[in-house]
Amino acid sequence: MERSTQMNVMHSEWSGRFKHWIRTLKDDFYEPLGEFRWEAGRTMEHLSPEEAAGMAFTPVQPGFTWGNTYEYCWFRSRIELPPEAEGKRIVMNLKPGGESTLFINGQSFGTYRADWVSEPHHFMEDNTLAREGKAGSSYEVLMETYAGHYYPECADGGCATGPVLPGAFTDPLPEGARRTLGSCTYGIWDEDAYQLYMDVDTLHKLLQTLDETSLRAAKVAKALEQFTLIVDFEQEKEKRSAGYRAAREALRPAMEAVNGSTMPVFYAVGNAHLDLAWLWPMAETHRKTERTFAAQLRLLEEYPEYKFIQSQPASYEMCRTYYPELFERIKEAIRGGQWIADGAMWVEPDTNMTSGESLIRQLVHGKRYYKEELGVDSQVLWLPDTFGYTAALPQILRGCGVKYLVTQKIFWSYNEGDQFPYHYFTWEGMDGSRVDSFLPTSYTYRTDPKEINEVWKNRTQVQDLDAFLLPFGYGDGGGGPSRDYVEYALRQKDLEGGVKVKMEGPREFFEEMEEQGGPAHTYVGELYFSAHRGTYTSQAMVKKNNRKSELALREMEMWSCLAETKGWEYPLAEADALWKKLLLHQFHDILPGSSIARVYTEAEQAFEEIFRDTSRITADAADSLLTEQGGDAVTVFNSLSFDRKALVTLSPAFADGACTAEGLSVSTQAAENGVKALVELPSCGGVTLVPCTTQTSCEGARIEKTEEGFVLENEVVKAVINQNGEVTSFRVKETGREFAAAPMNCFHLYKDVPRLFDAWDIDSNYIDQEVEGARDITVEILSQGLEAVLRVTGRISESTYTQHIRLAADSRRLVFDTQVDWKELHRLWKVAFPVAVYAENGINEMQFGYVERPDHRSKAYDKDRFEVCNHRYSALCDAAHGAAVLNDCKYGISMNGNRLELTLLRAPSAPEMRADNRVHTFTYAFTAWEGSFADCDVVRQGYELNVPALVMPGSTSRFSQIQIDRENILLDTMKPAEDGSGDIILRLYESKKAAVPVRIHTEFQGYRPYLCDMLENIAEEIPSENGDIQLSFRAFEVKTIRLVKN
Repeated sequence: MERSTQMNVMHSEWSGRFKHWIRTLKDDFYEPLGEFRWEAGRTMEHLSPEEAAGMAFTPVQPGFTWGNTYEYCWFRSRIELPPEAEGKRIVMNLKPGGESTLFINGQSFGTYRADWVSEPHHFMEDNTLAREGKAGSSYEVLMETYAGHYYPECADGGCATGPVLPGAFTDPLPEGARRTLGSCTYGIWDEDAYQLYMDVDTLHKLLQTLDETSLRAAKVAKALEQFTLIVDFEQEKEKRSAGYRAAREALRPAMEAVNGSTMPVFYAVGNAHLDLAWLWPMAETHRKTERTFAAQLRLLEEYPEYKFIQSQPASYEMCRTYYPELFERIKEAIRGGQWIADGAMWVEPDTNMTSGESLIRQLVHGKRYYKEELGVDSQVLWLPDTFGYTAALPQILRGCGVKYLVTQKIFWSYNEGDQFPYHYFTWEGMDGSRVDSFLPTSYTYRTDPKEINEVWKNRTQVQDLDAFLLPFGYGDGGGGPSRDYVEYALRQKDLEGGVKVKMEGPREFFEEMEEQGGPAHTYVGELYFSAHRGTYTSQAMVKKNNRKSELALREMEMWSCLAETKGWEYPLAEADALWKKLLLHQFHDILPGSSIARVYTEAEQAFEEIFRDTSRITADAADSLLTEQGGDAVTVFNSLSFDRKALVTLSPAFADGACTAEGLSVSTQAAENGVKALVELPSCGGVTLVPCTTQTSCEGARIEKTEEGFVLENEVVKAVINQNGEVTSFRVKETGREFAAAPMNCFHLYKDVPRLFDAWDIDSNYIDQEVEGARDITVEILSQGLEAVLRVTGRISESTYTQHIRLAADSRRLVFDTQVDWKELHRLWKVAFPVAVYAENGINEMQFGYVERPDHRSKAYDKDRFEVCNHRYSALCDAAHGAAVLNDCKYGISMNGNRLELTLLRAPSAPEMRADNRVHTFTYAFTAWEGSFADCDVVRQGYELNVPALVMPGSTSRFSQIQIDRENILLDTMKPAEDGSGDIILRLYESKKAAVPVRIHTEFQGYRPYLCDMLENIAEEIPSENGDIQLSFRAFEVKTIRLVKN
């Protein structure tokens, strides 16, 4: 139905007539001249066109059926244009049956778009063989078509299934017959008909947005009526075309009418958001780069005013690897200024769960690629689809020379909640750093007048907004903007009654807005996305391996720095490749757990490669620090920037005892797999242990069995565990204060059937759907001494679990090592710690600090945050005491009143049925303290739980490379400089929102310290004396120091 406004301004006779005329006009766009005769060859491999030419090809006809899951079929044909093509625009009307990659005369050509394209003629209009055909010209056509694969989704879409009946959601397509070839033709594109259509549809869509009482609406309606009177379709082609040209001339006054002086300006830039993996494997993304990039190059060639932006160096690298000829043409378009290469980061990553150092490396590697490979100084973080934005980002962006942010996801939420107030604003991060930002409401806009004028009318920010950034085009295999989108935009440079449109990129937008005064508003804190909360938990394997990989690379770089000072050669190129492999898998549909199963099979293999190679390099580096090999001596390395006690496992050679190389005794205890030792380790250093015959035992951690359960106790805390493995009491002996308000380590299982986006979302009503929790539970004592250990076994729903509850000597940390064989569907598993602490807000660790979020649901803002992201810890505290839950790989948590509820696992059904059904191992812990948060050691405990000591055979003298005299200042990273100079980079941050002066002492000899940015560019020299560096930190400030070799 047409809108009532149009019915009032145009009589129903005319509006009905208009519908017929515009439909018929589109039907006259294309006249076929001939049919492609195909030969076909099938493969599971990714072949270049040259390799495909060597395949065995067989002639096939329309109706040819083929296709196994993940298979490709190459089709080839040769055509010669007939005399009728002379001087005409020649296009292809392909019906391959699936998304396809095209090559014409040996050159990358573009795409048969994905099947969700909105206008059927978009499949044809951009596949132009010639803008002016020449009779006798020949074309060799190669087409690589994808057979596809199945993933579960209900008929309503939304990447969800709803409840799953037994036997539901099976692949409807028979294996071997997933695709059917249709009739593919080439022919004449009637440019007169098309250009008239663009004029008419532009005015028609403008009319739908105009005030029905305005003179402009009346004039436009009259012009559209005249169009139907002038055009007579029921005559031969030449006369029809003459009518089309006459109608365009009649429409010219309506098309040339201009606005007054106060219309907003839309900066329109083409884009094609490419998910590097999502509902397809990464191998399919390789093809999507060719399909999209080649198609957009042809649009750029035809339209000099058109500009297209493409982010993600990882996608450029895919193109360079698989389509080198196309990559060179892209670089030429970048030099010409129409192709905008920008976006700053290596991929468009998740920013909730990635570490701070990973976000920096995304920028280090991304900006370097833009500069060295594409000749661009990238200054815009283009991050349209990521599921929320950490408050650490502004500081990281400023530290890496990035001035602007563009995203839209915050407006994308479909949940009723707290409305974000701005489009154009200054974003202030947790340390006070600022970056100018723009948030459109989509990244796949169309450019027709109805779409863009409604965008303006529906904007959230009504005042202090004179312009709008409009990213337009199909993404994810749609091939980017179609020709229509460019034609619409060109007609609206200044079309009366509508917004003004200019084709410019984001950098031009921000710079011109700065000239007009810049943003009038500032938003402080994280950009929380009020949806997709399940992505903190889904696909637990990838989250665990991401954190392990981040820490493995940290360990590798730290000991490599020290090894380089001894003459060891750092494998910089290999380390660079390992980082890029990790950064790739931090993409915002891989790390969040929202891709198909094959993506995670391949990701797990990539993580195994990272672990293997980092372990080898780390061992080689650590080995070079040892002065003696052979014998039974071992050296225990501590990469953390504070002294610590660590439990390590030694060989049976230490059965009679252990001491340091300096002769200090070390407490040991026999264990199942060797000998446990409690070692005091220096900051950023190491200690050598040797076997000795004087055993020092420790009874520091004890277990007593009682009628109610078990008591675990050491010198600092006392915990009571009941027969269900729950903690019914936890007291700090210093004061005797009780921290358990109710049984802690209490499992809760909920039905979890999101209405949309199964792997992405947790709906807030999960809390009303609790089902039976743990049962068939047994608890037994395993050991005591250096460590008191209980083993708990049980069942939860269809799954079985084993948990080791550990309390080490001298520790305030109760640890829960957990293994579960997870066999669930649509279940959400949480573990609750109700604590005797009142606080209105909880503390969740994030990159380089923490964020405070509500633990109540008083208003919309609070209700939105029923599930949030944390890193190594979350805490509830007042000015006198506090408690925290730590974890080694869990990111989702809810805070409800006095309850810290860590999310352990989910079991979504889409896009993978029964996702996460496998054996999982993970660790979480509970700790408590007396005093303020500023004085507690919870940040250090989070590091200790995640970073084990490194034990290597061999010996050296005790050493401590770096010491820091403030507990809240931490060394997060020590790394070799990116330029291979042998310089050393130190990255430190303030962790507790407390500005302090600090003394940092280093044992590096022959180096001068400089402050530098996060890209490692030197800013200023730091005075130092005898290895001491004096600095002052703001709250949550990150500082990067470059130690330059003399």
